[in-house]
Amino acid sequence: MKDKKQPCRKTSYKKVGFDLKLLIIDQVQNGQISVNHASEKYQVSRSSIDYWLKKYSTLDQKKLGMSKKNEIKKLKERIEELEFVKDFQQDVIADMELITGVDMSKKSLPKTLADEIEKKKQNRLKENG
Repeated sequence: MKDKKQPCRKTSYKKVGFDLKLLIIDQVQNGQISVNHASEKYQVSRSSIDYWLKKYSTLDQKKLGMSKKNEIKKLKERIEELEFVKDFQQDVIADMELITGVDMSKKSLPKTLADEIEKKKQNRLKENG
């Protein structure tokens, strides 16, 4: 007598809300968890997670394969670079205003930037006596 093969049991998965999808995607993309582990942990099929990764990933992440931590690091570096450029430009404007005696910043720049340049001019005057 032959043994009857048992039909393959299909694993039943629960419906997943949008917030949980984003959490899973974030964890997988940042390398905190593998797709297989996420599938077991959250009772979601691996193919669903792969689909969500393709659907909800941003273009930048797809192109560069960049994790959020790397993206934040690069943005912080860019901010530092731009702050350096801003300070240099303010120094140049402050020096030009001291040399020429014309307040260019008050006429053409926003008040916050003009105030920063004015402080730089005052500091230069104190340094030079």
